[in-house]
Amino acid sequence: QVQLVESGGGLVQAGGSLRLSCAASRTLFSINAMGWYRQAPEKQRELVTVITNGGTTTYADSVKGRFTISRDVTKNTVYLQMNNLKPEDTAVYYCNAYYTDREYWGQGTQVTVSS
Repeated sequence: QVQLVESGGGLVQAGGSLRLSCAASRTLFSINAMGWYRQAPEKQRELVTVITNGGTTTYADSVKGRFTISRDVTKNTVYLQMNNLKPEDTAVYYCNAYYTDREYWGQGTQVTVSS
């Protein structure tokens, strides 16, 4: 099993920045991939970005050039740096881990971007 604890959400004005953190209960090298998803009101959960245990990253087109996923393997923590935030980025952001053919989710953290 993998426990995920997120932090760093909040309220920010458009054009601002936030950094989300996701601490995992296992070493990141044992987890196949970790990522961030988001779910806006009345919308389906969507992929934002993923990083594999080999370090390969993937981003949704809507966040390319603005969001960056990174990790600190000494802290078993993955980060999501979000710059130039837009009102349409408002959502609950969930950390995700793919480990031994199962998916694990964090509790979610609210990000609200005001115009």
